[in-house]
Amino acid sequence: MAIKITDECINCGACEPECPNNAIYEGGVEWAIKDGTTISGDYTLMDGNVVDAGKRFEPISTDVYYIVPDKCTECQGFHEEPQCAAVCPVDCCVPDDMYKETIDELLNKKEKLHI
Repeated sequence: MAIKITDECINCGACEPECPNNAIYEGGVEWAIKDGTTISGDYTLMDGNVVDAGKRFEPISTDVYYIVPDKCTECQGFHEEPQCAAVCPVDCCVPDDMYKETIDELLNKKEKLHI
């Protein structure tokens, strides 16, 4: 499953540079699939919608850092554990029960993001 950042976030920013998929954004910042990935052209989101990889989306959060579930792979294929959770000083990077994925699904997502 993807990781989420809870409201306990203190906006320290320690998590953002640790994400190998560039799935973490500062609150209020728009996001795109292509940010920090090798994707271009059409990309199928987890909900089945097909979007241009460069399309900018509204921020998921305006107050605290947030993680884009469509880009989060829990660091599978990169690290032994999610790096955002490993560096978070207040333990606000936790599993997001809304996005349950198997390790194989997470690895497939990683491969799609890093062709």
